[in-house]
Amino acid sequence: MLKTVNSALAILKMFTREKTVWGGRELAAEMGLNHTNVYRILETLERNGFVSKDPITKQYKLGSAVWELGTIFYENLNVQEMINPHLQKLCDQTGESVFFTVLDGNETLMLTVIEPENKVKFPVTAGSRAPLYVGASYRSILAHLPENKIEDILQGELIKYTENTMTNPDDLRRDLQQIRKNGYAISHNEYTPDVVAMAVPLIIDGDILGSLTVAGPSYRINKTQQSEFIPLLQQTRDTVQWNMKKYNLTL
Repeated sequence: MLKTVNSALAILKMFTREKTVWGGRELAAEMGLNHTNVYRILETLERNGFVSKDPITKQYKLGSAVWELGTIFYENLNVQEMINPHLQKLCDQTGESVFFTVLDGNETLMLTVIEPENKVKFPVTAGSRAPLYVGASYRSILAHLPENKIEDILQGELIKYTENTMTNPDDLRRDLQQIRKNGYAISHNEYTPDVVAMAVPLIIDGDILGSLTVAGPSYRINKTQQSEFIPLLQQTRDTVQWNMKKYNLTL
């Protein structure tokens, strides 16, 4: 029974954007299965609406039941549920905290925090807010805003949270330019003492939505680790962007 269910699911997964129609024998040959068993499974799938058979060509395509399930899935799709497994994987790969930060007006909002187990952590919580000019998580967003928005923020009050907080507008402009050039941001002890953060921007169709960050204690993250973490960050960001575009997800 379980083997038949697995075969049925494997058959359904053979219908792709590139190959939407299959003949029964063609499908059996491609999958290396007995054609009698494949036809039996296709008949069951057809009776339940998961595939339909063209009466003339006798070829099969996906049926309305698949569309109905897809619609239910899409209507209940949640951005955080979709991306959190990828953030957890990044946390496991680096052994450090991972943040998903979004742009909210002239501030940032920490949407998701994934913490490593059994390690020293620092106090950052989902739902916390921060200004756009301070630290890698937030400046990686600021760097991709329109110039007039950037200038409004740089001409406003720039609070110094630690000794390392960058508050000189000219220094900030140079750093923002470097972030755009590199495609990522790094900060040391700027918003929270003794914390190193690396962040990449999350951009959909040319619009900056937020950033992904890996952060941890400065004694634990050296330059070698920084260079190793940044490609992992970028890979995770690319996966998140791909999923958001594929399923037309918004924040």
